[in-house]
Amino acid sequence: MTEEILEIQSLLAIPKSIAIIAHRNPDGDALGSSLAMQVYLEEKGHVVKVVMPSESPQTFKYLPNFGRVTVFDLEHDKARSILDEAEIIFCLDFNGLDRVDKLGENIQFSKAKKILIDHHLDPEPFADYIFSDTSASSTCELVYKFIVDLGDKGRINQAIGKCVLTGLITDTGSFKYATTPYTYQIASELKQLGVNDTEIQGYIFNSLKEKHLRLLGHCLANRMTIMPEYRTAYIYLNKQDYADFNIVRGDTEGIVNHMLMMENIDVAAFITEQPTIIKLSLRSKGDISVQKIAMKHFKGGGHKNASGGAVYAKLEDVIDRFRNVIPKYLPKQTI
Repeated sequence: MTEEILEIQSLLAIPKSIAIIAHRNPDGDALGSSLAMQVYLEEKGHVVKVVMPSESPQTFKYLPNFGRVTVFDLEHDKARSILDEAEIIFCLDFNGLDRVDKLGENIQFSKAKKILIDHHLDPEPFADYIFSDTSASSTCELVYKFIVDLGDKGRINQAIGKCVLTGLITDTGSFKYATTPYTYQIASELKQLGVNDTEIQGYIFNSLKEKHLRLLGHCLANRMTIMPEYRTAYIYLNKQDYADFNIVRGDTEGIVNHMLMMENIDVAAFITEQPTIIKLSLRSKGDISVQKIAMKHFKGGGHKNASGGAVYAKLEDVIDRFRNVIPKYLPKQTI
């Protein structure tokens, strides 16, 4: 065992008050890793509370303890007090305090021991212990490894497994990218444990409402533009679209990936007009790094093939910027 793991073993040897926090707009990996860690730590006798900066998609309501999550946007004082009173804070699936918005200050000035577990590039050195691996498929993969490294593989049960497999599935696009042999090893071990992968896939991908399909149809038919000479496509949604389709958090999840289903498209962008900001979700195939595009031009970041950004500008200006940026990164093709 490493010195860090031995120190954390000692920290966790006596029951403590523990807070777990993940990034704003939590996805399957953020929720899965957080709730898996909560189940594990509660089994060891700790008092554990999960805080999210914003609400989670109802798609993931099947996860254990989903209804116990404290949301900062809804309960400001309670969320802050949980972090302020914690003896240990686990920071999962984010690499910088700006990803948790206003709660970053509570973490920064807390006297609690902070443990960061993440797979994004360039983690900020705000935590006492940093477990970072950019080659990992997901933070859920790293949480599984963390529990195993602590010598507690025997404590991994179906509840923890359901959470971990959720993160593996969502962050790899159902094992289509960012996988390693260890990713499949974990999935195999969870399957042997009795975790129902078919059921989880059903929860994630077969729980759409009518409006979700109508919104997807609108995006593909009316809001998608192809830049064939650069093997790029983008979809945008404006404020009127949000009103017309009554779009709430989680309704647009996965739309960006549909563009990459085209054989002649290597880069996809989903650009949305929020009340005060324009957000971008970028995806790519192969060796094309949308992470560089997000960082340099849209104040964002993420992974090589999946990144995001946000800028204060007009929707049409952001679309123009994206169109002008793409030729700098992709060679023009002869059509």
